[in-house]
Amino acid sequence: MAMVLALGACSLNSQAGGAYQQPEDFVREAFGGAPPEPSRLWLDSGLQAQIQEVLERDLGVLRVRYWGRDHRTAWVLEEIGKEQPITAGIVVEDGKIDQIKVLVFRESRGFEVRYPFFTDQFRGATLREGLDLDREIDGISGATLSVRALTKLARLALLLHAHSDFAGER
Repeated sequence: MAMVLALGACSLNSQAGGAYQQPEDFVREAFGGAPPEPSRLWLDSGLQAQIQEVLERDLGVLRVRYWGRDHRTAWVLEEIGKEQPITAGIVVEDGKIDQIKVLVFRESRGFEVRYPFFTDQFRGATLREGLDLDREIDGISGATLSVRALTKLARLALLLHAHSDFAGER
């Protein structure tokens, strides 16, 4: 009986974290197999202040790499969940989230945020004037910090898209 419980615990822990998709594969998929060359968005002081408002911390970089074509951008971003970074790929088209996908999850809890029942809530989300999403995102019991991290990344991707060369009229 103890061995069965131990095996079950190992099985749950193996689900908790991992690399689900390589960033380059995510970008390729986001652009139908033909990704554009990467671009860089330089973060001026005004944009850095907005980023700090979204993340509640300094991003710590002067530029962010992204991919874009027409009015579509793809971002590979990281935010701390509880203790470890969560890497997510986010596609924004015409100022709305088209897709958010957990690429690498390193925490021991909260891995449920990678499943479509959670990530599909972000589809079509936009950024309101106060840098908040235009909708509430339902949480997951036991994954509060992971939910918070992905929500921040969604807001960040929308903000960065709005300042990119592919945002359309600004």
